Amino acid sequence: MYENVNSVEDLDQRQTAHYVVDLFHRTIIHHALWYNEVCHQMGQEKALELLKATARISGEMQLRHLAPLLGFDLVEGIPSTLFEMGPEKLQELRVRMAKNWLANDGVWFQSIEFAEGMNEAKRCNDSCWAHFSPFEAEMIRDQLNLGRKPGLDGLKRALAFRVYANINKQSISEETENSFVFQMNACRVQQARNRKGLADYPCKSAGLVEYTYFARTIDARIQTECIGCPPDEHPEEWHCAWRFSMDSERLV
Repeated sequence: MYENVNSVEDLDQRQTAHYVVDLFHRTIIHHALWYNEVCHQMGQEKALELLKATARISGEMQLRHLAPLLGFDLVEGIPSTLFEMGPEKLQELRVRMAKNWLANDGVWFQSIEFAEGMNEAKRCNDSCWAHFSPFEAEMIRDQLNLGRKPGLDGLKRALAFRVYANINKQSISEETENSFVFQMNACRVQQARNRKGLADYPCKSAGLVEYTYFARTIDARIQTECIGCPPDEHPEEWHCAWRFSMDSERLV
C-alpha cells in the first residue's frame, strides 16, 4: 500500500487516511496489551482497578485532542454529536456497536478455526472469556455503582447491561428467595446457524467460563449452575439457561 514511500510525510491523501485508521487500531491494541500485562504482573483485580482510572483519563484526553481536528465539541467528556442525535438514531448506534463487537468476536474465531482448526479456536475463545467476563462485569458494576456485595438483585441489573443484552433476547424468572434462572431466549449466533441448517454451536465450555466469571465478579458469593447449553438438548424457548444462587450462610 505504501510502495516507494520512505516517510509518513510523503504519503498521499488516500494513503494518509488509511494510515490514520491504522493508528487508531494500534492504539486500541496497545491499550489492551497494557491491561493484559498488568494482569500478568499484578493480578486481575489490581489490573481492573488501574484500567478504570487509565481508561477514563486516556479517553478524555484523546477525545479532547481529536475534537478540534474532527470538528466536534465535547459535552461531559462525550462528543456532542451523540447528544444531538435523534433518539432512534442513537438507539440504532447502540445496537450497531454491539453487533460490531459480536462480528469482531466471530471474525477472530473463524480466523483461528480456518488456520488451526476448531479445537484451537474453542480453546482461545474460552480463555478469552475468562478475561472479558470479569472486565465487563467490573465496568458494569462501576457504572451502576453496585458495590462489592450487590447480591442477586445486583446481578440481575448487571446482566441487563452486558453487550449481549443489546442484540439477544434474554429473560429472568424468579425461582426461590435465594436463586433465579437466566435464559437466553434468542441468540444471534445460534439463530444464524439454524437459518443455514447447521446444528447449534457447542458453546457450553465458553458459557461456563463466561457466566461463572461474570457473576463471581459482580458478587463473589454468587454460585452459577448450567441448566442447559449447547451441545445439551434444549427447548425451543431458550438456547441456554443458567441458575444463579446464594447459600443462606453467604448472605452476610
